[in-house]
Amino acid sequence: MKEKENLHKTFHRNKTVAVMFICLAIFMGLIGRLVYLMVFQSEYYTQKAKELHERERTIKAARGRIIDANGEVLADNKTVCTISVIHNQIEDAEEVIAVLSKELDLSEEYVRKRVEKYSSIEKIKSNVDKETGDIIRQYELAGVKVDEDYKRYYPYDSLASKVLGFTGGDNQGIIGLEVIYEEYLQGEAGTILTVTDAKGVEVSEAGEERVEPVNGKDLYISLDMNIQSYATQLALQTMETKQADSVSILVMNPQNGEILAMVNVPEFDLNNPYTLPDTVDTEGLTEEKKQELLNAMWRNGCINDTYEPGSTFKIITASAALEEGVVTTSDTFNCPGYVMVGDRRIRCHKTTGHGAEDFVQATMNSCNPVFVTVGLRLGVDNYYKYFKQFGLLDKTGIDLPGEAATIMHQKENIGEVELATISFGQSFQITPIQLAVTVSSIINGGRRVTPHFGVRVANTDGSDSQSFAYQVKDNIVSEETSATMRYILEQVVENGGGKNGYVEGYRIGGKTATSQTLPRGSGKYIASFLGFAPADNPQVLAIAIINNPQGLYYGGQIAAPVIKQLFENILPYLEKMDYNSTKSY
Repeated sequence: MKEKENLHKTFHRNKTVAVMFICLAIFMGLIGRLVYLMVFQSEYYTQKAKELHERERTIKAARGRIIDANGEVLADNKTVCTISVIHNQIEDAEEVIAVLSKELDLSEEYVRKRVEKYSSIEKIKSNVDKETGDIIRQYELAGVKVDEDYKRYYPYDSLASKVLGFTGGDNQGIIGLEVIYEEYLQGEAGTILTVTDAKGVEVSEAGEERVEPVNGKDLYISLDMNIQSYATQLALQTMETKQADSVSILVMNPQNGEILAMVNVPEFDLNNPYTLPDTVDTEGLTEEKKQELLNAMWRNGCINDTYEPGSTFKIITASAALEEGVVTTSDTFNCPGYVMVGDRRIRCHKTTGHGAEDFVQATMNSCNPVFVTVGLRLGVDNYYKYFKQFGLLDKTGIDLPGEAATIMHQKENIGEVELATISFGQSFQITPIQLAVTVSSIINGGRRVTPHFGVRVANTDGSDSQSFAYQVKDNIVSEETSATMRYILEQVVENGGGKNGYVEGYRIGGKTATSQTLPRGSGKYIASFLGFAPADNPQVLAIAIINNPQGLYYGGQIAAPVIKQLFENILPYLEKMDYNSTKSY
């Protein structure tokens, strides 16, 4: 019995010792952890403690301006305010709700929901006019913050809207140059740090800690506001008189790819980019349908849309044929008004035929049978070779988003009929910018330039300037072919179908086109004219495209006069501005 008691006591003693050791181990562990946290992690937890007592507000950077070729600001910034509330700092919630509802024209329910929300900081409204922000600031309401930031502002409203693009609520680029050059324009946001006590109330003695924003860089572009404005006026006038669906005018320097104007009417108001035209019935529109309509309104027809170019594409066929040596300017042809390709009769626009004509005259007459004949001489392999050589199967690389690619038959699917129709600009589609760039390379001596708006970026004070460089591909055609094409296209305007594009006192080259929209038989046409000056040393090239004109729809009759008017006004202006002296004396 005594032995059993001793064993029992020994057990309890050992148990007590074990418990003590365990407690000691736990205690030592806690001491070790405390030492680790206080000594080795002190900096980390000090920062965490500091953050618990700091509130951070963002200061927007001023977005870089977009400036035209003459120094005119096309996209600027307007000072606005962001109104926020900090729940724990509000002393009179009802007064705050009443004031903000009244001054910001918001419902009491909307403001109350945000004022009563337990959060570190709650935004009530952004992009508030500075005048309104100043009024709210004068109330000196505890817990209400009025921070100044910036809103994008476009001084000329709809001018070049589909080129410039616009920004979203956070001042980020959405479409156009605004999104392509976002990395330069956006800048870096700053912050305001305020210290609070345990209840979240600002400690006034601590003041504010500011990290100043870095403003974005200004973007200088080749677009000339004066040329853009006049081209827009012409396009609107043409759309109205011809009751057309839309009109596009593109003006560029064929020597270096700089774009001087890009018009796509109807344009839209850059300061209200989400407002649909008055002609659109918005009642009952779903959000999805409204977005579809907005996307259509924002589309840039010069780069986002493809079309059958029609007879302006004969410039490419002629250049390839001359380069390959399958035709000369003195070769003679006979046009009876049609040409048979297999069992298909392809008509000329002059149904009675042009009779005997050489190749220059055939181009002046825009004679389909002659170009079909020349295209068949070239053959599929050679034609496809020049498509690649001219860059038609690649995008131009223009500095705008959403450029569409050429829609062309696969080489193995091109038979005689397809080749015949391609030769005079049908059965495939390209963009207006692609046509402009390809023709530029043919008339400028054989250099394929990259079309662009961006020239350089710089700080507001002009420092840290960075110029952009663009790819140029040489030997697209020989200088001899280029010179021959300049001569032929000058004859088109001097004595041929492009005579309505002639400008007295200037040497103009060009080509007309009239093509059908798909599906064929719809009765809808596209009238266009491509012109350049001076014909012997081109410094400016322009295209006018009129979509679905009512009544008369031939390019030579309604599109050529548009470019004539454009050149009559801008050629003297370009001379005065010394744009490489456009007049040929």
